[in-house]
Amino acid sequence: MSKSLRCAVLTVSDTRDAGTDTSGNYLAETLAQAGHRCVARQIVKDDIYQIRKVLSDWIADPEVQIVVTTGGTGFSHRDSTPEAVLPLLDKEIIGFGELFRQISYAEVGSSTLQSRALAGQANKTLIFCLPGSTNACETAWEGILREQFDVAHRPCNFATQFPDED
Repeated sequence: MSKSLRCAVLTVSDTRDAGTDTSGNYLAETLAQAGHRCVARQIVKDDIYQIRKVLSDWIADPEVQIVVTTGGTGFSHRDSTPEAVLPLLDKEIIGFGELFRQISYAEVGSSTLQSRALAGQANKTLIFCLPGSTNACETAWEGILREQFDVAHRPCNFATQFPDED
């Protein structure tokens, strides 16, 4: 049994635009292929307050159940997604970042240490923060999110966090 979740995709980048946002495009297309709806999409500069503004709006919007961000999770001086997101969370999903780095290790080795991927919940909205590369988004989708957004995945999944609206 499938369940269509209402998702939003936020790309955090100082250089991407609608024409070059390969990671955001991948996420939006992959979510749609899995039967979910992308109800919002935006690109913002890697700025704590711009990120928080968009996320705060989406967290307050009952139409958005899940937010997936891409970008700004690295270790450079410009990467600020974790600093923007963590104060907004009511609850952190600690294992998400750990599992992402474990899966990513097979692909990028010790460079996975510089990934600060994270996830949590704010006002019943789930937020997943992924690195900016399309390969990293694919790793997260294939290794974690696909199953966790599928109501049929056992023994548990995040799709069951949202009541049916029929």
